Amino acid sequence: MADNRILSPALLLHISNLLNIPLRGITAVIELLDDGGTVPFIARYRKEATGNLDEVQIGAIEEKLAYFRELEDRRESILASIAEQGKLTDELKKRIEATLDKNELEDLYLPYKPKRRTKATIAREKGLEPLAAYLWAQQASEESLAVMAPKFVNAELGVASVDEALEGARHIVAEWISENADLRKALRNLVFDEGVVISRKAMDAVDEREKFKMYYEYKEPVKAIPSHRMLAIRRGETEKVLYFLIEIEQERALALMRRHVLRAQGDWTAQLELAIDDAWKRLLNSSIQTEIRLELKRRSDTEAIQVFRDNLHNLLLAAPAGSISVLGIDPGLRTGCKLAVVDQTGKLLAHDVIYLHTSKHGNAEAMPKLEALLRKYNVRAIAIGNGTASRETDAFVREFLREKGIQEIFSVTVSEAGASVYSASEIARQEFPDLDLTVRGAISIARRLQDPLSELVKVDPKSIGVGQYQHDVDQRQLAESLEKTVESCVNRVGVDLNTSSWTLLRYVAGISERTAMNIVSYRNDNGSFRSRTQVLKVPGIGAKTFEQAAGFLRIRGGENPLDMTAVHPESYPVVEQIAAAAGASVADLIKKPELVERIDRKGLTAGQYTLEDILAELKRPGRDPRETFVAPQFREEVREIADVQVGMVLEGVVTNVTKFGAFVDIGVHQDGLVHISELSNKFIKDPAEAVKTGQIVKVKVLTVDAKAMRIGLSMKALMGPGPGSGQRPQQGKKATAPSPVSFQEKMAALSAKWGGK
Repeated sequence: MADNRILSPALLLHISNLLNIPLRGITAVIELLDDGGTVPFIARYRKEATGNLDEVQIGAIEEKLAYFRELEDRRESILASIAEQGKLTDELKKRIEATLDKNELEDLYLPYKPKRRTKATIAREKGLEPLAAYLWAQQASEESLAVMAPKFVNAELGVASVDEALEGARHIVAEWISENADLRKALRNLVFDEGVVISRKAMDAVDEREKFKMYYEYKEPVKAIPSHRMLAIRRGETEKVLYFLIEIEQERALALMRRHVLRAQGDWTAQLELAIDDAWKRLLNSSIQTEIRLELKRRSDTEAIQVFRDNLHNLLLAAPAGSISVLGIDPGLRTGCKLAVVDQTGKLLAHDVIYLHTSKHGNAEAMPKLEALLRKYNVRAIAIGNGTASRETDAFVREFLREKGIQEIFSVTVSEAGASVYSASEIARQEFPDLDLTVRGAISIARRLQDPLSELVKVDPKSIGVGQYQHDVDQRQLAESLEKTVESCVNRVGVDLNTSSWTLLRYVAGISERTAMNIVSYRNDNGSFRSRTQVLKVPGIGAKTFEQAAGFLRIRGGENPLDMTAVHPESYPVVEQIAAAAGASVADLIKKPELVERIDRKGLTAGQYTLEDILAELKRPGRDPRETFVAPQFREEVREIADVQVGMVLEGVVTNVTKFGAFVDIGVHQDGLVHISELSNKFIKDPAEAVKTGQIVKVKVLTVDAKAMRIGLSMKALMGPGPGSGQRPQQGKKATAPSPVSFQEKMAALSAKWGGK
């Protein structure tokens, strides 16, 4: 059931301030989301209501909305629990209702939370709470501590001496100190500001490839450590190679605690100082450290997942080769190279196998097979998977095309990351139940060239290979985030209602997996859709689903020419007004976009943002927002890492962008690393400022280690001198962390990647 509870004005204002988004836009988005709106739909078709907020802003509002509704749930539960105990004062209730942070809310609840048996509990059972209260109050009374304390000595209750009575009282005070919400918040801030992450090699640890050597003796401030280094340390700890802790100068923490606890001098002061020391060492240090570790993980996870999202977004929106017939090759050594030909729509036409690398006559035997397939099915392109034996296969294909004088067919290497996962998946079995796994892989490789988006949506995003420490981050958060990324890309491009698989249709705004299958089933039974409104006949699609999905569904050659555009059916009357103003029919408007230029906008019944979108769409009806396809050109003589020489200038494809740099496929079965310091001739904080996944780049080889399978590359070396002198701290700011641009870190980064994402 949808959670449509209204947030308080204070919370709405808080979200507005956090996200720097006008309150009007915040409330509009929340209303639309609560009404069943999807992020892509709201961003594209409700710009007037939101004030032209984009998908990122709307997604951020959606996340904050979920966070604060969860906080409200927890707040109600806590208030009920404390009230049930009879301890809910007006002041406490006011503080609980005012807090906007989950950690602070839990801090306020801590004194009232059911506890296991503690030293303080035992001391209370011995009747020592009044003595603790005297120490805590810090107010002189008629009786001094020296007179009062002996009265609590009670052999029957287990208090044998004054020292034991004072010790028990201190245990109670230490617990009170550790449960002070304001103090806990101050200590968390102190550890974040001044704490240091320290990692060391675990005793007797085995690190055969020395992946974590950089972190055997490593220190970096909590507030400065980037996500990739924190995740590397955590992975080292998981693999029992490293252990890490967070250190803070003890005296700094104790001084802070004294300022919070000590209010007046008296005979209680020495006891309180002992209690403060005990509270830090026994209760607060480990507790605060655990909280900081969790916060560092959350922060690192969020950054790593964002890197993954950005890479996936760029990969999914990679330029498609388009509707051309393609021969896909899944290279192999012993088992041969599997061939699959698909037509313009991705339909399998034929498949075969050639053995290039297992006999002397392999090439001669393969050529007739290859030529027959190319001629028979009018193939326009050859897509070769970039796995084992891909360069050898690529060389054979290029030589074959030259020898036969075939110039109208181009050959290109395609990433096959995740292809094996798809081949063995239920989706692949449904599509090709009678085919071998490797043939399915060849089909997928061919289709990836035609349309990367349509094919990659069939693969679990985590298997596509563009993540950073993806197995170390919160898997639920990762899955949800990547799902939203795929949804965003699919709706940005649009989906052909008559040719798309259910695996693609399920990502259209408002359409579930079951509904997507129903669409394909209806299409199979009734033939192609002739109009968008016809989709309302599909089981599971009602008015709301149609509203959300219609603008993202495309029908080419249908009854209404607007059905091939991104204009939403609700805006068709506006287009008719535009056509009338231009003195043309809607069909003429689509065929002659230049007519749009002479439109008089007066009298058109549409908001500014909606009208701008409609006019832009009419100027380029049915346009694909993706870039034009360009194939990378690998050097013929560079096929293995042994062929790579320092100083070479090569062309390659960016396969992965991380916080420390970018990995580039230069065609030798091993990606090279362009460290962040080598990406640009000007200072950049994030590699994403310089490159994106799928981009074709030129690089210069800096280092090669064939034994360790490591290649260091540079883009900066091919650029002219940039502004300033490169990556150094801003003037007036002191660097607090070790320089991350050393060769050691570059290699450590590579090792971490090769150790498995």
